[in-house]
Amino acid sequence: MFLSPYFNKTNQVISVSQTQASSFAKHVAQDFNPIHDVNAKRFCVPGDLLFALTLAEYGLSQTMTFKFEGMVGDHVPLVFPKHEAQDFNICDEKDKCYLSVHRSGETTRCLTQTEAFIRSYVAFSGLNFIHVLVPMMREQGVMVNPARPLIIYESMSIDLHTLVFSDVRLSLVEKELHIDGKRGDVTLKFELHCGEQLIGTGEKTLVLSGLRAIDEEQMQLMCDQYEGLKLAVSA
Repeated sequence: MFLSPYFNKTNQVISVSQTQASSFAKHVAQDFNPIHDVNAKRFCVPGDLLFALTLAEYGLSQTMTFKFEGMVGDHVPLVFPKHEAQDFNICDEKDKCYLSVHRSGETTRCLTQTEAFIRSYVAFSGLNFIHVLVPMMREQGVMVNPARPLIIYESMSIDLHTLVFSDVRLSLVEKELHIDGKRGDVTLKFELHCGEQLIGTGEKTLVLSGLRAIDEEQMQLMCDQYEGLKLAVSA
């Protein structure tokens, strides 16, 4: 599968290096969040990669909910259970939980469908910062710390009406930012289409940490740096 370069697996134990995580974030998800950079002080494996690895391991179910319990660091050994339970946790070898998963309904293990779904989902995620989060922050007059922006997944859910599709396109239909002091809780709701057919809906929540009053010059510089990294990778 196309994910092979981005993880290491021995039996049911999977780990991801900083280099693998950063490469996935930049080249697959087009996500330039600094916490996914090699040698970042608060480095963590992208939530999108954990999501993708779960789908690759267990297939794509009609209803799936993911709750992110902690930030996965460099080479953390994650145990993916062998069983096919509806509810399970992805934990390290010391039983620290990083991801809780619930799934129900029919499941497809078609690699073509699963890859199409993963690629579409993570591409949608890669657009969030510039096209979704920045406008919402500007509307409410806040920004993340430009020196150490911390934006992390809290949860995501998917509800597919059908597993009969050849490709997937995600479109944002609702967004909300709730601010509580220096914390911002973001909810994004989206629809999934195959051609003109609505095949499902989904929702994801994120946490913005270290919010402060907006400084437009610093905000624009942060955006310019983000876009600059994107252009450099594309080139």
